[in-house]
Formats: sequence, C-alpha cells, structure tokens
Amino acid sequence: MIAIQFQKRDFEYDVYNLVKSFYPEEEIVLSDDDSPAAEYDEKISLFYGKNKISIRIERVSGDRKRQEEGVWLTEEMHGRKERKNQTKILLYHMLQKRTGQELPWGTLTGVRPTKIPMALIDAGHSNVETAKIMREQYLVSREKTALAVSIANRERHILEDIDYKNGYSLYIGIPFCPTICAYCSFSSSPLKVWKNKVDDYLDALCHEIRETASMWAGQVLDTIYIGGGTPTTLEPHQLERLLSEVEKCFDISHIKEYTVEAGRPDSITWEKLAVIRKHPVTRISINPQTMNQKTLDIIGRRHTVEDIRKAFADARELGFDNINMDLIVGLPGEGIEEVEHTMQEVLSLDPDSITVHSLAIKRAARLNLFKDEYKEMTFTNNQRIMEMTEQYAAKAGMFPYYLYRQKNMKGNFENVGYAKPEKEGIYNILIMEEKQSILALGAGASTKFVMNDRIERAENVKDIKNYIERIDEMIERKKQGYCDYEKNRV
Repeated sequence: MIAIQFQKRDFEYDVYNLVKSFYPEEEIVLSDDDSPAAEYDEKISLFYGKNKISIRIERVSGDRKRQEEGVWLTEEMHGRKERKNQTKILLYHMLQKRTGQELPWGTLTGVRPTKIPMALIDAGHSNVETAKIMREQYLVSREKTALAVSIANRERHILEDIDYKNGYSLYIGIPFCPTICAYCSFSSSPLKVWKNKVDDYLDALCHEIRETASMWAGQVLDTIYIGGGTPTTLEPHQLERLLSEVEKCFDISHIKEYTVEAGRPDSITWEKLAVIRKHPVTRISINPQTMNQKTLDIIGRRHTVEDIRKAFADARELGFDNINMDLIVGLPGEGIEEVEHTMQEVLSLDPDSITVHSLAIKRAARLNLFKDEYKEMTFTNNQRIMEMTEQYAAKAGMFPYYLYRQKNMKGNFENVGYAKPEKEGIYNILIMEEKQSILALGAGASTKFVMNDRIERAENVKDIKNYIERIDEMIERKKQGYCDYEKNRV
C-alpha cells in the first residue's frame, strides 16, 4: 500500500493519478493525518512553501526505513497552474529514479492530451515550439509528442469550418447490449433483462428529443452520434421510430456527419442496416475488438469472426461508404502476434477508419470484479504493439486524427483514431477537444454547455428505470442549463 499525505489538499487528483501510473497494481490511499510510515509500504508527503515545493518519500523494509527528499526552489511561482506543473515534474523525477520507469506521456494524467498542443498552436506557437513545451514542461516522450502535435494540426484542419459559437452536436444513447463484455463499465444493460422496457425507454427518449430540440432551433446542428450501449439492439421498427423522430424534430440540412454506432456484429442484421441506410446517416461503426475467436469467447462477445465479416460485407453491399471498426489492444491472452493477426484481418476488409483502444480495466468491469478468473492470463500492451498498429494503419492509407486517454490503461498508452482522408469522425474530435456544446439525450448521457470561460454539464441518470420515470426532471435541467448558456456565451 502507498499513502499520499498532503500538507494541504492541492492537486490531489493529479498527484494520485501520476503515482498510480508508476504503480498501477498498488493500492493507493490519500492520508490527512501523520500516521507512522510503517503502516504503509511507502509514504509520499508533499509540502508547500511560498516559493518552495518539497516532496518526501519514505519506504519501510522490515525494521529499516529509507527516506529521500526532493525540493523545488524558485524565485517566484506564477499562479496555481505553475505550482501544479512543478509539483508533478518534481514527483515524476523522483518516481522515475525510484522505479526505473519512464512514462510515455510524462506528467500528463488527463484524458485529453491533444488539448495542450491544440491550444499552443492556436495561440501562435510553431510546431517546433509546441513540441519543445510538451517535452520540457510535461516530460512527454519524443514519440508521443510527435503524435500529439501531428493530431492537433490534423484536428485543426478538420474543424476549420465548424462554427463553435453558433453550432452544436447531438448525442443519443441507447443503453442496451446483447451481453456485457468483460472489460465494459459503460452505461449499458443486457437486452434480455430489459427487453420488455425498450419501448418504454424509447417513449421517454422521444419525449426528450421533442422537448429539447426546440431550445436549439436557432443554432446549426453540425454532427449527430447515436451510440450506447449498442443502438442495433433495437428492432428494425424501433430504429425506424428513433431515426424518424430525430429528423422530424431537428434541422439536419447543414449536417456534416451523422453516425450510428452499429457496434456488435451479433446485433447487426440486413434489415437493421437497411433501415439505417434509408435515413441520411453518413457513417457507421462495426466493432470487432479482436479477430481472434478464442479472445472473443473469453471476453463474452457472443459472435464469431465470420459474423464480423458478414456484417461488414452487408453494410458495403447496402452502400455504406464510411465504416469505422473499433479494436482493443491488451485483451486477456493477446500479445503482438494476436494483435497483428487482428490488424491483418480487419484491414483486409478495407474499412474507412479504425480506432485502436488500449485496454482500460475500470472498477466496475468484470475483468476487475472477478479478477481471480483471469489471473492466469496475461494483459500485454507496449510501445512495440502500438507502433505496429500505427504502421498497419499507414499501409492502409489511414492517418491518426484523434486521440484520448483513460485511467488504468495497460502500459499507460492511449486510444488513437486512424482514418483515410475525408473519413475522419468529426464528432469524436469535438467531444475530445470540448470546443462545442453537445446536447446529450438518453440514460447516462451528459450534456455539455461550452461557454466563453467554462463548461457546464447537465447529466441524465444512468439507471434505465429512473430515466423513464424522471424524464421530465432531466428535461427541465437541460432547459435551465440552456438559459444560463444563452446568457453567458459570447
């Protein structure tokens, strides 16, 4: 166990996550008292003076205690942000020396690392200057710096026609899945449990669509994303009802992208794809995660590799010309050979984009809750694997266009979207960069009001039964949030 003690609770979130990155398997607790270090394997104490940051690390081994201390002295600290960055740099160097590790993303612990180079480039810094700041102020590796700067430039080009002030995006969540995958902790529920409530859920969702659409009538709708869960757990007539309601209530005449995440192949049928094709949907996802049948069985995906191929072939035959496929690196039992097999099989289908996710095992995921079932299995991700996926994407004519990170990612890496030119997922960039307001509907959805100086959220409850029963309350919450948004955006 590792304890972190603060003189005062400054930057506890950042410090905790940086320590967790170096010690991913250790239990880490935040301590307010001055308990003896012997109660812990290791104790990290942080102290702040006017122009001084001091960090002490104590380790207990048997009856012996080892202690080391790092101090950052400066003539003047310019505000909280500089103090936070200097605290993380000092702690990073101490933990790096102690463990012999280097983290590919340095001191960055947030989920949106490309926001930093994007902001620097927007402020007039050159690519060279931006890269230098990433390496020196955040200790990011040269490889990840190059990746982040190149993606920031690509995002700026893709978004140059988006009017952030007068536009918005729409997210609609369908919280049902055929089964729950072992790694999943999203707001999704097995369809067999809720099958008799799907129409009730759609009643509430369509009510929310009708009541909120009018609020945004004076702004341009840029993108729509229907995700989940798995939207194609809906029956064809239910999909038709949902898509028709969207088009009846929202002005989609200026839409730049309309995505339906078809998702799991065991939920996709020709009839459902045909319904989606009838509507002005421009992009779909078919998500295998892996093309190794053994792994699909382990993680609870109730479909075959051949089901993936068939779903993709049906979509192409129906005329879909922008298909994304999601993959996961670090699944149980998979090493570089298995991941390379997946890349070869997926790219042989010739999708328009792929998203390579690094496995992140959340607290509520089956892989964590029932970890003893998987203790004999390896969970492997490393720089060699990530570079291999990038090389395969490049051979297929795809370039990285967006990136984000999650907590507890294997190898402390990232998720990267690769796409052929003009096939990038615009909504994916918008939600990562937080430059545009997003109206989010459905159970567990979180609306973001992006104002001049802050972002406010209006969140829907995750529980499906509560969502149905409390839908008017959540609509009212959005109306109040929108009023504040209208007063404060400039």
